[in-house]
Amino acid sequence: MAKGTTRRGFLATTGAAAALAPHVAWGQNAPPRDTLRVGLIGCGSRGTGAATQALKADPNVRLVAMADVFRDRLDSSLERLHNDRSLADKLDVPEARRFVGFDAYQRLIDCGVDVVLLCTPPGFRPLHLQAAVEANKHIFAEKPIAVDAPGVRRVERYCEEARRKNLSVVSGLCLRYSNMYKEAIRRIHAGAIGNIVAVQAQDLRGRIWMFPRQRHWTDMEWQLRNWYYFTWLSGDFNVEQHIHNLDVAAWVMGNQYPIRAVGMGGRQVRTGPEYGHIYDHFSVVYEYANGVKLFSNTRQQERCAGEIAVHVLGSLGRANLNERQIVLTGPNAWRQTERDNDFYQTEHDELFASIRNGRPINNGDYMCKSTLLAIMGRMAAYTGQVITWEQAYHSREDLTPARYEWGPMPTPPVAQPGAAAGRS
Repeated sequence: MAKGTTRRGFLATTGAAAALAPHVAWGQNAPPRDTLRVGLIGCGSRGTGAATQALKADPNVRLVAMADVFRDRLDSSLERLHNDRSLADKLDVPEARRFVGFDAYQRLIDCGVDVVLLCTPPGFRPLHLQAAVEANKHIFAEKPIAVDAPGVRRVERYCEEARRKNLSVVSGLCLRYSNMYKEAIRRIHAGAIGNIVAVQAQDLRGRIWMFPRQRHWTDMEWQLRNWYYFTWLSGDFNVEQHIHNLDVAAWVMGNQYPIRAVGMGGRQVRTGPEYGHIYDHFSVVYEYANGVKLFSNTRQQERCAGEIAVHVLGSLGRANLNERQIVLTGPNAWRQTERDNDFYQTEHDELFASIRNGRPINNGDYMCKSTLLAIMGRMAAYTGQVITWEQAYHSREDLTPARYEWGPMPTPPVAQPGAAAGRS
């Protein structure tokens, strides 16, 4: 239940939701029968952006429901959407379809939507994706799709179920939808830089947002509002953010994944309790079966050198890939000269086109494996041990809290390498 919601109020709200499904009450201006009805789950800035892109992806689509654990975030998101005049006739989210609380996702799924946008903190993604597939909804799922191996296995299972049901599942690993990256990696796979010798994935940036704790916030509310700093919600930033370039590295390697990893990390700058318990730097070396190594470095410390890129060393040349420009050197040199497409928009364009043409897209394989790749690196750094792909995949470490409720939620200790030796 939402904070402050009474049992009577909760039953009244869920009763209203049930009355909307499966034949939604649209009011006087009922949409055409071929309108695709979209529901947004997770109303932060990324969720608002995803909703905007979804509404621009198809001429006959409406946002009809929104869900978030916090009412203020839902209201703020809806206000921002209303401020975009190009979306004015595509918004139909009356009070009865504004769902708040830990069960808001299910009430939205049950209210008659066709497509759901899963944009909450990643810790909730397996639960929400399972519910959406069980209810036969098409899905846009932001990255990463889980924060632990049990979550990855759960999503993997339900992505296969989505495939059997002919449902589209499009991943927020948006660089896969970049024309520039597609062309560069096509050339790499065609041998433009020869055999791949090594890959380096860099994500070196400054600090990000943090919301100071308010006196009236419970532990749970504080952690949810600062979800980035808690591994059960974000997976740590090696999983939440660096997954983009780790996924590009996996793509470069032909969607093959390493057999083992060893790494290190820690907290040097973000050491205060306001930053939860995650690290502020990681360095992980992944090894492939053929001996190729992927060197992964990521850091979030201000006033330091920055770089967000993937570098590929080949036997004939090199490839440097970043969102501003891609350059291949050697005898088959190539430089991207045209402006790239808006890949955030393209992933939604292709999602809605797949629904219209009856040819579902399912990104489940790489979005699950690249999430596990990032989790594997975190496990190696947190434990100080060599972690194999099999160990990572079969890990029993489940970060899901015992209960979703507004109350005490102790902050876990910062991971100490060596202290968890042998833990799986």
